Amino acid sequence: MEVSLQLQRPLRYKPLLDHKTDCFKINSSPFATTLLFTPWRSECLARSVSHRVIAGAADFSKRRRRRLSSRSSPKGFTPKTQAGTSDKNRDQKNGGDDDDEEEDSSITTLREPAEPTKTEIESKVDEESTVELSWKNKVDEGEKEEPKEDVTSTGKELAVSEINLNAESGNVSKIVEDVTGLHKKEVILENNTPSTSKDLTSEGKQLDGTITGDTIAEEKDLDGMITDDTVIKGNQLDGMITEDTVTEGKHIDDTKIDDNVIVKDESIEPNEKIIEDVSAKLKLEMEENLRKQEIEVIAEENFLKGNKIFVYPQFVKPEGDIEVFFNRSLSPLNDEPDILIMGAFNNWRWRSVTKRLNKTHLKADWWSCQIHVPKEAYKMDFVFFNGQNLYDNNDKKDFCITVEGGMDEFAFEDFLLEEKRRELEKLAKEQEEKKRQEEEQVRIEAEKAAKEADRAHAKVETKKRREILEQLMKRAARSVDNAWFIKTDNFKGADKVKLYYNKTSGPLAHAIELWIHGGRNNWSDGLTIVEKLVRSEKEGGDWWYAEVVIPDRALVLDWVFADGPPKVATIYDNNNHQDFRAVVPKNIPEELFWVEEEHHIFRKLQAERKLREEAILAKAEKTARLKAEMKERTLKRFLLSQKHIVYTEPLDVHAGSTVTVFYNPANTILSGKQEVWFRCSFNRWTHRMGLLPPKRMLPADNSSHAKAIVKVPLDAYMMDFVFSEREDGGIFDNKDGMDYHIPVLGGIVKEPPMHIVHIAVEMAPIAKMVGGLGDVVTSLSRAVQDLNHNVNIILPKYDCLNLSHVKDLHYQKSYFWGDTEIKVWFGEVESLSVYFLEPQNGFVWKGCVYGCNNDAERFGFFCHAALEFLHQGGLQPDIIHCHDWSSAPVAWLFKDHYMHYGLSKTRVVFTIHNLEFGAHFIAKAMQYADKATTVSHTYAKEVTGNPAVSPNLHKFHGILNGIDLDMWDPYNNKCWLFQIPYTSENVVEGKRVAKEALQQRLGLKKSDLPVVGIISRLTHQKGIHLIKHAIWHTLESNGQVVLLGSAPDPRIQNDFVNLANQLHSTHGDRARLVLTYDEPLSHLIYAGADFILVPSIFEPCGLTQLTAMRYGSIPVVRKTGGLYDTVFDVDNDKARAEAQGLEPNGFNFDGADSGGVDYALNRAISAWYDGRDWFYSLCKRVMEQDWSWNRPALDYMELYHAAKKY
Repeated sequence: MEVSLQLQRPLRYKPLLDHKTDCFKINSSPFATTLLFTPWRSECLARSVSHRVIAGAADFSKRRRRRLSSRSSPKGFTPKTQAGTSDKNRDQKNGGDDDDEEEDSSITTLREPAEPTKTEIESKVDEESTVELSWKNKVDEGEKEEPKEDVTSTGKELAVSEINLNAESGNVSKIVEDVTGLHKKEVILENNTPSTSKDLTSEGKQLDGTITGDTIAEEKDLDGMITDDTVIKGNQLDGMITEDTVTEGKHIDDTKIDDNVIVKDESIEPNEKIIEDVSAKLKLEMEENLRKQEIEVIAEENFLKGNKIFVYPQFVKPEGDIEVFFNRSLSPLNDEPDILIMGAFNNWRWRSVTKRLNKTHLKADWWSCQIHVPKEAYKMDFVFFNGQNLYDNNDKKDFCITVEGGMDEFAFEDFLLEEKRRELEKLAKEQEEKKRQEEEQVRIEAEKAAKEADRAHAKVETKKRREILEQLMKRAARSVDNAWFIKTDNFKGADKVKLYYNKTSGPLAHAIELWIHGGRNNWSDGLTIVEKLVRSEKEGGDWWYAEVVIPDRALVLDWVFADGPPKVATIYDNNNHQDFRAVVPKNIPEELFWVEEEHHIFRKLQAERKLREEAILAKAEKTARLKAEMKERTLKRFLLSQKHIVYTEPLDVHAGSTVTVFYNPANTILSGKQEVWFRCSFNRWTHRMGLLPPKRMLPADNSSHAKAIVKVPLDAYMMDFVFSEREDGGIFDNKDGMDYHIPVLGGIVKEPPMHIVHIAVEMAPIAKMVGGLGDVVTSLSRAVQDLNHNVNIILPKYDCLNLSHVKDLHYQKSYFWGDTEIKVWFGEVESLSVYFLEPQNGFVWKGCVYGCNNDAERFGFFCHAALEFLHQGGLQPDIIHCHDWSSAPVAWLFKDHYMHYGLSKTRVVFTIHNLEFGAHFIAKAMQYADKATTVSHTYAKEVTGNPAVSPNLHKFHGILNGIDLDMWDPYNNKCWLFQIPYTSENVVEGKRVAKEALQQRLGLKKSDLPVVGIISRLTHQKGIHLIKHAIWHTLESNGQVVLLGSAPDPRIQNDFVNLANQLHSTHGDRARLVLTYDEPLSHLIYAGADFILVPSIFEPCGLTQLTAMRYGSIPVVRKTGGLYDTVFDVDNDKARAEAQGLEPNGFNFDGADSGGVDYALNRAISAWYDGRDWFYSLCKRVMEQDWSWNRPALDYMELYHAAKKY
């Protein structure tokens, strides 16, 4: 037989290196200044060498069958045959005979190819050096013998020694394919048997034939060909076995077909798993040899090029292992005995690793270690060191390897964000669980304390009851002559007794009916006995009786007589206010009774407390739910408020989602432009991705809008964008310098908090005047703080402050400005941090806020002192917010004295609350402030022509005020009596009860009439002439009217005093004027009135109409300022309301004459009379509208961020 092998594979070392190619490159990375290595395989050409191995076919025709002895071989073990040892010698050792020696000597050896009967196997060996071995098998099914014990070869490796070619260098896929084609025969391929150089040792019962290719065979009955490192187990084997074969079997016959060795077996099926295991082992060994050869080539090449590192495999992929090689001789670490690698992935941001390198077998001084590349890696960064303080960091650039086929840098960023999101979710759950446990612990402790308190209360109550009852028992009688008696003298609890009463003995002598109302133990359980008395025929006289069941556990029986049952009776006989009492003769022992009574009282107290706590909890939960629902509606309204210009689908933008932005240029400065370009970023233009590339917007279907699609990153909390006419810019629509912003929900990054400091001279409720400035300072600060920003307030420490609303007020420090010492106090007001400044020059010790001759000087000093406090304290707020003329000096003092001297990062926002006062100061503040506002959109338009405002319109904005929902809350209001808490769900019942309470409080007739309420300062600004007219018109329309307010002008106050006297005398049951300020009464008026009238001549914002709607009262207003922005007429303003995402909510009128007031009041009162159901639905609607600081706070935050850009 001839075997021809054609091998093609890379040559080793020098021959290969002679090929001139640039196999090892260092490229620059776009992400870091590090070394990158290009795989060499793409540029190195394959080299090949051919070997031809020819094996002659031996002639076994003259050989006789024989049985090989295996007496000396252990079970399952085939002795090794040493190279050059004959079978004769081996058989002698095993007790063989001479015939064996002759047969053994006839085994053929390898020779050069000569005859055409040669078998030629061509094998092309490329990078994997594959050897293809072809088997042709034919298996005849036959009779199977009983299985025998297997004997397995333990040889190490079979090889063709003349050409020194190992089988593991080839590819055994063909072997597996052909062998598995045998019909389930037990065949074991073994590659660990050493070559025997054409020697054959056989052990078995009968062996006849030739075995080829370094084979060990053990088989029962098998015909076929077996070549190259094959183990065959069996009892009967016919075929030709050649080429250094060790055979164990029982019966072997030789057969030769087409120059192939065929071993025929009809009895045993092959073990397929063993075949696969052996094949896999062969393949691994071949791959390992190839790997070693390839590494040797790469190492040689890199050493010659002077490269100090390389990796294998050259193509580094995620989720795989690589070996990093480091040439110590080319490194500053060349004399170090220990070499370690320290690295991480993705610019040192993922999974650090530190490993010790080991000296390799390679030439030169190569060290290596294996490292696992995680699936998230796109790059590996590393340095080498000696385990102490000596490093090789590639000249401070670090080493770098690119990982191919996995994530890129942006995908990794998304992965990190997703990991962070999961981490935050886990942390949130842990914190929530911790909070729950803490709350549970607090609840347990509170329950324990409350239980002890209830027990102590029960003990005190029991003692008190005992003392009283013992006195009553002493005075109690068994009967009273000619008045009452009990038929039996010996009764106990649960007994039925007849109690007799002489009708003529008391005030019930003429009563038609007689009833007994009774209880026990000084009425401890209230009324428990109600029985009707009947006339007694036996006792004579006017005696009546009732059968009464004695209450259980009664020591004393209590009762009175009446002329009817409870709630019907009008005449009582109560024993001259002493009640009737009788001792129960057979009661339980007194001490036992009081022990039980104490326990009974304790249980009752516990039950009552639980009911109270559950009610409080339910109320708090409902309040929180209502607030959350209102906040959600407000956010939706905020997002829809600019829908005529821009909106998104979906409306709620979530981090990690894709959204479509729709823009209508027709309503903007870009109207008529041929193109619209969309420019977007995130997180107030500070996102890590920077400004996204401009996108040309495409026309939206069936709309005048254009659209662009945006992927929102996971770490976004705000989406920012503007529009332009060209890709390179041109005209921009940036919302008048404010930019367009849409909040992103669900991001893993939250908006960094801003620090806002309000400098003001008023603050509700501790220094509140009749205007709205103090309310705005407190309510706006709370709303912004609720958005997770930091807010402080700086306020003068007047000697007239209402300190009862200040928590933890304490002196903090002192500082000097000029020659004046200023004391700093700190406290908490409405959950806000407040610094109180008290200059020792007496400016704040006037007993009032306003009204001094030197108010401008006082407030100017305070403004300068406040800035000095920030400067000396090292505070750097983002925003200083000053208000009205009284703190206007902050704006110019900051720019002149502090902006460039310690407060460089701060910006100033100035708000005009009422332009009627201090116009000069306001004009100067407008000039110096970075941004300026007033308290409504319409008022901002109304004052644009004012010289104090007009020069600075580019930074002037209108932002509507809001109201504090906690301060004005009909569901949790404690400012009036005789009312029930109500929401929009029970507004009808709630307002009915409140109206009755209001009528009772003010002495008005309790009747179902429309009530018009007026709560106002009595000044010309508030339209006092319209107020007077409205009072008379309401009375003429058969309504009731209530006014609460006072006038700072004595003449106006006297005028209203006279009007009040007149009305109280002529319409006392339907009109009441309270000419003072009474906040609890104002709450009751808001709740009890059907309408609230606000006929102001001008009104910058107005809080009265907003508070009225909070209580379900319908506003009737004049169209001006904030009144126009918040009240939408039910008959005329439907479209205007829809543009704001609202429904009509009241009645309004134009003009400043009586005709306008009549027009609005007539429609309002008629609606109350003619369409009560519609009117109630309107009350419900206005209660559900959000006029809180939820929306204004968002607008102010936009303004604050816009100010920071300057």
